[in-house]
Amino acid sequence: MAYSWFKAFHIIGVVVWFAGLFYLVRLFIYHIEAEQEPEPAKTILKNQYQIMEKRLYNIITTPGMLVTVACAIGLLVTQPEFLKQTWLHYKLGFVALLLVYHHYCARLMKQLAENRCKWTSKQMRAMNEAPTVLLVVIVMLVVFKNSLPTDLTAWVIFGLVVLMALTIQLYARKRRLDKEKQLAEMTHIPQQQA
Repeated sequence: MAYSWFKAFHIIGVVVWFAGLFYLVRLFIYHIEAEQEPEPAKTILKNQYQIMEKRLYNIITTPGMLVTVACAIGLLVTQPEFLKQTWLHYKLGFVALLLVYHHYCARLMKQLAENRCKWTSKQMRAMNEAPTVLLVVIVMLVVFKNSLPTDLTAWVIFGLVVLMALTIQLYARKRRLDKEKQLAEMTHIPQQQA
């Protein structure tokens, strides 16, 4: 019975943790883009994003991570034979990368608060894809264990994930270019009237 409880809350923790990571980096993107706004909007937006980032990280993302890790330990205590399985070693390696990503987000949050972040919004959008890739790999390992498929279906699914990431990047680029065009048109109109 303990195994089922740990498994249920492990899954809940994973969902909460990933939701927080996905949204946190999206807030970083908006925070960086607020730098381009005129005052007082720039200061107001940056202050608001800073509050949202801290709350999201401290109230949702980190507790989700802690529940995930605690319940994973509980699962391994109740089923120690899992530690002998190769797929779990790979999964734990990818989870370690996710933990590094989580803590790196805290560092970026601090840099943004101190106006020291050197990342562009485009770079941050690319960074936002990292947890998606890790999520796909981790879930595939859990579902297929030691029989991870390498057939055509697996490559099609992998291709769809890559296509999704590219589509998001292209959409973001289109939005940025549209905004730049709109700003150029707005600055061109007053000059013509003068």
